[in-house]
Parts: sequence; structure tokens; C-alpha cells
Amino acid sequence: MAEAVAYDTTDVLLATVAWSRISEPGEHVAGALVRELGPVAALDWVRSESLQPPGMAPHVGWQAAAARWRPRLQALDPRRELDMIRRRSGAVLLPDDPRWPRRLDDLGDRRPMCLYVRGTAGVAEMTESAVAVVGARASTAYGRQIARELGVGLTDRGVTVVSGGAFGIDATAHQATVSQGGRAIAVMAGGLDRLYPADNRELLEQVIECGAVVSEAPPGTSPMRQRFLARNRLIAALSEATVVVEAAWRSGALSTARHAAELLRPVGVVPGPVTSAASAGCHRLLREGVAICVTDVGEVMELTAGAAAEQPEPYTQPGLLDGLGGNEARVLDALPVRAVAEVDNLVRACGLSVTETLAALGLLEMGGRVERTGSGWRRART
Repeated sequence: MAEAVAYDTTDVLLATVAWSRISEPGEHVAGALVRELGPVAALDWVRSESLQPPGMAPHVGWQAAAARWRPRLQALDPRRELDMIRRRSGAVLLPDDPRWPRRLDDLGDRRPMCLYVRGTAGVAEMTESAVAVVGARASTAYGRQIARELGVGLTDRGVTVVSGGAFGIDATAHQATVSQGGRAIAVMAGGLDRLYPADNRELLEQVIECGAVVSEAPPGTSPMRQRFLARNRLIAALSEATVVVEAAWRSGALSTARHAAELLRPVGVVPGPVTSAASAGCHRLLREGVAICVTDVGEVMELTAGAAAEQPEPYTQPGLLDGLGGNEARVLDALPVRAVAEVDNLVRACGLSVTETLAALGLLEMGGRVERTGSGWRRART
């Protein structure tokens, strides 16, 4: 094995950054080891090549995990990662930093070792009220319209919009947020030295200005497929609730929804046409009971702890029989639309007795619903 680069091995920050390099995102064995021993002692054990971490229960997984980590000790220099992120005006947050978003602690041993941040380092404050809006990269015009409306609506309510910065729904939600001057957090699967996807670089730079772009991966890390899937747990954990706007049957957005459900966070999905493959995953989540249906920002807000008072129902044209008792409704419904009806004919049409029909007509007349015309009755002309 090549010689490791010399640096202060007792520095907690450097040791934590080193762990973000040698372990894979969400690796619970590494998380358990660092939680029990601390990053410095845990890293010392990996270097020592002893069989068992000090004070830890015997487990066959320790040696298998160490065999994965030790090759990455070659030429390891966490100062390089720190220098790269700082040269981009970024910061590294550790779990004991007051700016650390406490929602991430719900991930337990799958919590990030640290968080690389470009933009507003106070991610904790930004995630006090935050909703994830995720969905398909190959989105439809319908999906983008809904994502845009949600981005604007959540911004108007002071809610941070969390997403993955990808094409399609993610980008549309973030574009709507930054256009309103709102707060946004984009979670990357790779290092922050190269914002991904490159075609969204301008948008992600705007997110940095009004919010933050974050990653658990150190600079120089490539956004490989498995890291996208691991990244999705961070999107879910940083948010009070997750909304899936469009998702195909095997969309990566479904993994974000399932991570949120595992964390006992509410999940909402926007339904689409039953003929649309872009919404098949959304309908799947509904059918499996993972999510509930949401159609606008008001219903999304109901998923959050800070939900506003229930919005009044939209105005609809009153129906002919609204507010009527059973007999009055039957009599009014039996009256011709324009013609005049004699009482005997009305009795036969509505199926009530003469007494019941006359009583109902009296109540309808008092309510301005019918009027007498000679010996007959007709619906009021108003």
C-alpha cells in the first residue's frame, strides 16, 4: 500500500472529511463505527489493520468493510478536499455544527459524515420549513406546469424548496423558486467542484445565490448511479414532506418517496392522466398506500407541520335542490322546467300524498323557489 500523505491525524474535521472520502454515502457500517469511536479513533483503526475495532462487538462485517476502505487510504489527504471547497467559497458542516440540519440525524447510522455546502451555510435554518419537489427528468408540459405552480406557491409561503437539480421536474421547481427570490436547496450526488448536470450549471449557480447546493460527497467525486440513489435519502431527510409531481414506473423519484415514508415523513403525489407513462409511478405510490393525492399548494401545505388553516372550498354554482328537505326536493324536481303543473299531476309525478305535496309547495313558496299561477304551480323565474 502506498504511503498516506502526512497531515494532522488528530484533527476531527480532517478525520471526518477523510471518512467522507473512504466510505460510500449512506454506508451504515461506517456510520456505526464513527458514532461509537469518533472519526479520529475510527480512522486510526482502519490504518492499524487490526482485526477488531477497539470496544466494538465482534462482527464479521468489520473486516469486509475495512477491506473496502483501506485501498482509499492511498494518497488520502483531506486537506485537499477542504482547500477545493473553500476556494469555491464553500464550507464543510459537521454534525456538531449549529448550522447542521438536525433533520439529517433521523437517518441514524446512514447520516452523512459531513455536508459540503456552497451558498448559504445555515442549512439548518433553511430546512425548518422545507418541502421536497421531485419527479421525472423526461417530464411533460403538464408536469412542468404543476412543478412551476408548486415552486411559486411554496415560495410565497416562505417554504424552502428541496430537490436534486436534475432536468425536468427538479429544474422546473428550482427555476420557479429562484425566479420568485425564494429559498432553494439542491442536493448533488457528486462533488461540488463540478455542478451536475453541466447544462443546469447556470440554474445551480442561481440556487447558490438564493439558497444552497449541498452534497455529502467530497470535491472530485463522480456522480455515479448508486450515489444518485443514496443522495435521494438526503432530499427526503432535509424536508418536512416530499411531493412527487411526475414519475415513471421505475423512476428514481420513487426512491425519494420511499425514503421519506421510511422516515415517517408525509409523501404526496400529483396524479396524472391514466394513459401517461410519466405518471405511472405516481399512481403506483397511491395504489400501494405510500402517498396521498395532492393537487395544489394548499394540499401540499397540509402535509407540513406548519400547515395554514384549511382553505375555503372554491365557489360552485348552487344546485337546484341544494338546501332542501326530502319532500321539498322531490316536489321541486317533479315540477316542469318551464310549464305550469296542476297539483293532481304533481302528486302523481313526485309520488307524495296531496297533503305532503301541498306542505312542500308552501315551504318552497316561502323560500322563493316556486310560485303559484292560477290553479297551478311553476318554478320561480329568478
